[in-house]
Amino acid sequence: MRVMVLGSGVIGTSVAYYLARAGHEVTVVDRQAGPALETSYANAGEVSPGYSAPWAGPGVPLKAIKWLLMHHRPLVVKPSLDPALWRWCLQMLANCNERAYAVNKERMVRLAEYSRDCLRALRAETGIRYDERTQGTLQLFRTQQQLDGVAKDIEVLRRSGVPFELLDRAGFVKVEPGLAATRDKFVGALRLPGDETGDCFKFTQELARMAQQLGARFRFGVSIRALQHSGERLTGVETDAGLLSADHIVMALGSYSTRLLAPLGIDVPVYPVKGFSITLPVTDAAQAPESTIMDETHKVAVTRLGDRIRVGGTAQLSGFDLGLSDARRRTLEHVVTDLFPHGGDVSRAEFWTGLRPMTPDGTPIVGGTRYRNLSLATGHGTLGWTMAAGTGRVLADLISGREPEISLDGLTVERYGKAAHRRPARASLQPARA
Repeated sequence: MRVMVLGSGVIGTSVAYYLARAGHEVTVVDRQAGPALETSYANAGEVSPGYSAPWAGPGVPLKAIKWLLMHHRPLVVKPSLDPALWRWCLQMLANCNERAYAVNKERMVRLAEYSRDCLRALRAETGIRYDERTQGTLQLFRTQQQLDGVAKDIEVLRRSGVPFELLDRAGFVKVEPGLAATRDKFVGALRLPGDETGDCFKFTQELARMAQQLGARFRFGVSIRALQHSGERLTGVETDAGLLSADHIVMALGSYSTRLLAPLGIDVPVYPVKGFSITLPVTDAAQAPESTIMDETHKVAVTRLGDRIRVGGTAQLSGFDLGLSDARRRTLEHVVTDLFPHGGDVSRAEFWTGLRPMTPDGTPIVGGTRYRNLSLATGHGTLGWTMAAGTGRVLADLISGREPEISLDGLTVERYGKAAHRRPARASLQPARA
């Protein structure tokens, strides 16, 4: 089958690899000059199934107010009249209850755990290397209230069979010796030993090379304008290089997916949540992180990637703006120097920003649509790297006519019901750049 994948981030490239491995004729289309040059370029580096949880949860509205008032605040909302932003916020608020949180977290953990297993198998089969480490994630708590509040997450982890450890100061310093000098700033930690880390950019670049060896074709520098349709099928992809066609199309354009799907009458509640990172060289390995540390107060992750430290976090709601913010950089620098004051050189840090495609319930949208030859792989939020391999394997199985190895209950666009479907636009060539 001829399959076209729209987008060459970690999600699109993973889909392309598994499709090519299954014997399909694969073409990947992307406006950038190479794979993983947007949201997948410099993310936090976490492969964290155990940390997979929706942002929407009990008590989050009150927490959000506190975050907005912090000096180094993890949440920033730029005033806007954008109806998509306010609709997304209202949908997120509707998920801020215990029942919705438990349902959404189970869905996310299901895909994330499967994806981690797929990644391990891929690594064993191909020998792919990407500065990977398999030493877990450490979630640090500065207050007893934060530590007590992790009880609900632990209940879901237990039900899902995810291993975890609650650690005191001596315990978390044992697994992260670089925290010895700053240990008294924290009351305890939750460790998820099954989590991993790695450079998403390196992984995606290498996986694209392996997909090409299997016959996949990557068309870079091609901007996608619209999707053509007739009845229940897509008939082509309008690009600045002309009309492209395929038997099946996979939408993996992250935050930009909504612009192309809307004219088809598919309204997916995916909003671009802007994140930032800095990448700095390690100056003293003994005082640098061993794996990933999540500072629960600032919602910032500090990750070891070979001889570098990646510091990623903050959430800014400001549409598709890609401008860099000095205030966000200062927050990231504060966290890494507060935890590992002598581990790396912030004066030599590379500053970056990207748009995370977030759904209001936290769960990505993976699977088919009412169009028989259109599948979706979007809405992974901060967990695209964590869920990439599993998403690729699931879609390859679906398109190949095989039953996926995990249930897709609650993962497809159908969970939004009629709200996600309306009559398609009569003009199928409505401009929608991606």
